[in-house]
Amino acid sequence: MREVAEVNVFPHTNRMITLDEMIAGATGADYLFALHSNFVPADVVNTPRLKGIGVMGGHAARVDFDAALARKVAVVSRDPAEPMTGGGGVGQATADLTVSMILAFAYRLIDADKHTRAGTFQQQSMALMGVGCAGKTVGLLGLGRVARHMAARLRAFDMRILYTKRTRLSLDEEEKLGLEWAAAKDDILRRADFVCVEVDYNGSTHKWLGAREFALMKSTAYLINTARGRLLDEGELIKALESGTIAGAGLDVYWNEPPVVYQAEVPEELRWLPNVILTPHNGGATYDARGDMCSSVARSLVSLIKGERPAGLLNPEIYSEPVLYPENYGRGPILPLSMGGTIAY
Repeated sequence: MREVAEVNVFPHTNRMITLDEMIAGATGADYLFALHSNFVPADVVNTPRLKGIGVMGGHAARVDFDAALARKVAVVSRDPAEPMTGGGGVGQATADLTVSMILAFAYRLIDADKHTRAGTFQQQSMALMGVGCAGKTVGLLGLGRVARHMAARLRAFDMRILYTKRTRLSLDEEEKLGLEWAAAKDDILRRADFVCVEVDYNGSTHKWLGAREFALMKSTAYLINTARGRLLDEGELIKALESGTIAGAGLDVYWNEPPVVYQAEVPEELRWLPNVILTPHNGGATYDARGDMCSSVARSLVSLIKGERPAGLLNPEIYSEPVLYPENYGRGPILPLSMGGTIAY
């Protein structure tokens, strides 16, 4: 991006950017690069100089598209035709994170680490026995790209894999993936040792799992959610964890996250529970996966500055002419914003 513009980078790598800081940065910029955890609201879109926005993630929830349309501000993401090179992309990386949570619970890695650091090392102690993986049942609630990547990994641990989705796979495909069909989520909840939430979030799946569903699970079972926070009734989940209704939970997503709120809020009750693994929406956070996406968004922004129509354009309806802002090539700054990781541009 520095080949075509002055680039100003948000300097703090240990915290998320505040809304006031984003508005201040965008006010002095012609283009904005917001990473995947940023929501770009109307207050930012309406800053007077802004002509284009690059976002990590290609869905409307990341930007106030009505405001962008009203001001004819182009919104771009990665080029969907570009292959994700090393690492298999965000879906595969998220699958790996989900499986890592299963392993952490199965072998009590977090407990064992704390136990050893505390100086209470006891080789072959019964204090840290785990359930292990072989012969245990994983239930996949949904079978999108993340769950399909998970299936191959779980088979390698000799685990039984149940799945449910709106339309059942063919018998040949089930056999190929090593999956067993469950007609309803309740069946999976009753049978699985590890329940993994992998469905899309929408109006029909809001609070898809609550007190009734947690009560169906085994008291020895673990719930893992790397999809979207509002698929779960977070308050009821906390009650189920506190009461021992379920053994534990691995959470990468939460009830209050962007774009619902500007900055994520993880309840204190969850942060202090000993039977919970918490990660900060870290699915896909590998150098390869995020690096590929970030580079592709940057190329889309450069195309925009040059007056080209980027392949990653998310709101083509803003175009009234075939060339957008050609007079700005090499002039006003892009503003990339880091959300807590060091990213080199």
